Amino acid sequence: MADHIEIFTDEFERLLGSTRELTQVASGMAFCEGTHWVAEGSYLVWSDIPNNRIMRWSESDGASIFREPCGNTNGHTTDLEGRILSCETSGRRVSRTEPDGSVVTVADRYRGGRLTSPNDIVVKSDGTIWFTDPDYGALHPELGHGRGPEQDRNRLYMQTPATGELVAVNEDFDKPNGLAFSPDESVLYVGDTGRTHGEFRPHRVMAFDVSTHNTLSNPRVFADVDPWVPDGMRVDVDGNLFVSAGDGIQCFNPSGDLIGKIHTPEVAANCSFGMSDRQTLFIAATSSVWSIDLNTAGALRPAG
Repeated sequence: MADHIEIFTDEFERLLGSTRELTQVASGMAFCEGTHWVAEGSYLVWSDIPNNRIMRWSESDGASIFREPCGNTNGHTTDLEGRILSCETSGRRVSRTEPDGSVVTVADRYRGGRLTSPNDIVVKSDGTIWFTDPDYGALHPELGHGRGPEQDRNRLYMQTPATGELVAVNEDFDKPNGLAFSPDESVLYVGDTGRTHGEFRPHRVMAFDVSTHNTLSNPRVFADVDPWVPDGMRVDVDGNLFVSAGDGIQCFNPSGDLIGKIHTPEVAANCSFGMSDRQTLFIAATSSVWSIDLNTAGALRPAG
C-alpha cells in the first residue's frame, strides 16, 4: 500500500484506483485554494490567493495564469450555463466570468452592507447560488482587505439568480467555510473552521436537511475533523464526502464515518473531481496541486 494512503474500511479500499499514486499537476504557488473542474472547457481552475491570480491547467496546455489580478479569489464553481463563479476575498463579492472574459458582480451586499470575504460556493440544480462569507478577509490583510466587517455575523447565503435576491439561510456558524450538496441535494454539508482562531473553537462539518423551498433544517454535527480544520469538500456519486484537512483528504461515508485518508505533502485546502469521467481528484495543497485517480466519480448535479 502506498504510504500516503490510509485505509480504515473496505468501503475506502473500493474507492481507490489501481495506481494509488499522487501526481503533481503544478507547483510554485504561494497558497492554493478553490480547485474546480470546468467541464465545458475540460480544464481545472484554482486560486493562488496571496499572488492574487487564478490559475488554469489542462492536459493539452499545462498550467498557466487564467486571470490576474482577481480580487484574491478563493472558491470557484460553475453555474447552469457553465460560467465560472468566484468568491473574491479582497473584492468582497461573488463574481462571474462571462464567455467573452469580462467579469461581473453577482452579489456584494446584504442589508446595505458589503459582504466580508466570500469563501466557497456551490450551485444547486435549480440554479440557486450558495456561498459562505466568513471574516478571514478582514482578519488576514495579506489574503484579503484587512478592513472591518460591515456584516454583524458570518453567514451562509443563497441567491436566486432570476431575482438577484440574497437570503441568509444560516448564521449560526463561527466561520463557515467549504460546502457541498449530497448527490440528490437533500443534504447540505458546511464546514465550520473557527479553530483557525482558537483551539477550542469548531473544527467540524455540519449537515442540514434541504427542503424543496431551499430552507435548511435539522442541523447536526456530521463529523469533527482533526488535525486542523475541514476546508473545501466534494461528494462522489455514492455520497461519500471528501474533505480537505490538515493531513490531506479525509473521506467520510454518508453516515459520517471516517473511512480513509489520502495524505498530501502539504496542508490540503480544497479538492475537485475532474477529467471526462470525473474520476480524478485534484487537490490544492498549499504551494502545489496534485491529482489521484480513483475508482469513483464526482457527483453531478441532478437534472433541474
